Amino acid sequence: MISLRYTRNLFLRSFCIVYLFAFISFYIQIPGLYGDNGILPAKSLLENSKHKTLSAKVHYQPTLLWLAPYLGLDVNYALDVLALLGSFLAFTGFISQKFCTIPLFAGLWSLYFSLYQVGQVFVSNNYDEFLLEAGFLVLLVAPLLPGRRKGSKVLPSDSISFWLVRWLLFRFLLTCGLLKFISGCPKWWTLSAFNYYFETLPLPTPLSWYFHQIPSWYLKLFGVIANVCEIGIPFLFFVPIRAVRITSFMIQIFLQISIVLTGNYNFTNLLMVTLLLSLLDDQFFYGRRKPFTKWTFIEKVINILTYGALLLAVVKLYSLKLDGTIIESNIAFTKDQFEYVLKQGLTITIYLGLISLAVTILRALSISLFDVQGSKVFTIITTILYSGIAVLLFFASTVPLASLHTASNSTVHPSVRTVYNRLHKLHAVNQYGLFPKMMGVDGRPEVILEGSDNVEGPWLEYNFLYKPGNVNHSLPFVAPYSPRLDWQMFWAAYNTYDKQPWILSLTHRLLTGKAEVLALLDRHHSPFNQKPPKYIRGILYKYKYSSWSQRSQPSWWVRQKVGEYFPAYTKESPALVDYLKARNLLPTSSKQTVNPIWKQILDGVRYITGHLEATLLLWSVFTAGCAIITTSAKK
Repeated sequence: MISLRYTRNLFLRSFCIVYLFAFISFYIQIPGLYGDNGILPAKSLLENSKHKTLSAKVHYQPTLLWLAPYLGLDVNYALDVLALLGSFLAFTGFISQKFCTIPLFAGLWSLYFSLYQVGQVFVSNNYDEFLLEAGFLVLLVAPLLPGRRKGSKVLPSDSISFWLVRWLLFRFLLTCGLLKFISGCPKWWTLSAFNYYFETLPLPTPLSWYFHQIPSWYLKLFGVIANVCEIGIPFLFFVPIRAVRITSFMIQIFLQISIVLTGNYNFTNLLMVTLLLSLLDDQFFYGRRKPFTKWTFIEKVINILTYGALLLAVVKLYSLKLDGTIIESNIAFTKDQFEYVLKQGLTITIYLGLISLAVTILRALSISLFDVQGSKVFTIITTILYSGIAVLLFFASTVPLASLHTASNSTVHPSVRTVYNRLHKLHAVNQYGLFPKMMGVDGRPEVILEGSDNVEGPWLEYNFLYKPGNVNHSLPFVAPYSPRLDWQMFWAAYNTYDKQPWILSLTHRLLTGKAEVLALLDRHHSPFNQKPPKYIRGILYKYKYSSWSQRSQPSWWVRQKVGEYFPAYTKESPALVDYLKARNLLPTSSKQTVNPIWKQILDGVRYITGHLEATLLLWSVFTAGCAIITTSAKK
């Protein structure tokens, strides 16, 4: 029986690190995003509930924040408690393996789910849902109690749990890859998407500019590699040959490192790497080198043949040709051919997934019956329970996968769709699909907020910390921190302001000089630190990277003014005030009394953390955890 004990422990502790970064990121931004003076007050959202009983409120909005009055807290301080408690639990799991149990991960999932419920538009990306679904699966990977599995290498049910993790990875990558072609985006179909990709990332890194300058034929190859990593390689996650899975692990790690270097995608890449650990076993980390046997030789040959066949398929499907020192690439299949393969392939993929799961379950049951030490009854019951849960989750997860094509979507049984809908409410099963179309090909649109004391000007710009603004400023590496306001400003530019209440709420908070919101912006380069402006307006620009020939100049970007995004407002403007009032978004003072002990503790923590830059705070906590682990290991 393959040992997974070390792999499982590393997986669980790595997941605690992901949770740690996610909770701290949320905590830092609570006052500016969800406080009474924040952009989208959580209290206003909860006040929309007309229900009187606690059970009815929880059914309306399932969050632990409803318990705030019973604890002597208001919503603002309750948010702090949830985020800090989540950070503490994640930190304890990070520094000590014995805490990595089902109760701890159940608590982490519940706390993050509670915060997600009031996140509103700032959690509308797939990444938070991805974390919640993965966090739900971790409950099946973790042991019930510390020491329960001491002395045993693995339980048969572990193989089922890790299969579900691989299936989540498979669905996430495959869906993201297929949607690029399903969307019909001409840039993906001509392999020219990466000519614009690095310039149009929501939050580029300092290296994005340099990648953008790479010759076009290289960038087309990047498109081929991305397609293969997202559509082809995931199928190899389930091949019962260890060497094949390890090679796919290495390829996916290369992909994740590349994404980290060029784009700030918060904790997502770390989460992906953590989930990729499910492809490994203990021997990968510390196992002795196996003696060369006939099976080892066969395994290596199969691995070479598998990836050789994949390479040949890629050469044919993408017409790879060597022209001197340049590799030419073009998609060799038509949209009709892709449509046909997609129509047939989705159904076949689901059946293959079912067969793979069935084999995994049968093997686990066989081991439970004939090859297990300790309590056989307990092992059999556990394996049967996990098998049932796996089957339920698998069938529910086929709904979003089948929905990629109308033919396969019509075959989904209504009862399966009902199960999916119920699990989706808990975000235990989700539908993914990030950036199916390449946007901003004629220049990335950016909303620039300008303030002035006179409607005639001069107008001075507000600077954000992590999004493009000043053309002479390079953007920092910020991941795994998740700057939700900067991220949402990217999407705001692709829509009109009247359909996004949060951006007008942001404007009103800046006009009234709310310190909590100003803390989310670049205070060191703000012209309005001392006094808010009388007027604020939004201007839409198109940004493009400066060319390599302009690198001697200080500018990283060149921009062109498109026009007015929203007109100049004052804090008393009837149109602005009425708009926010109708949506219950005007700042209100909290009337609820807070327990003085709670208030003193939470204000103290907020004061200390508020003096540290966000990424510095995250890495400081992580470094402290590493120091504790190192010190404990030496004892």
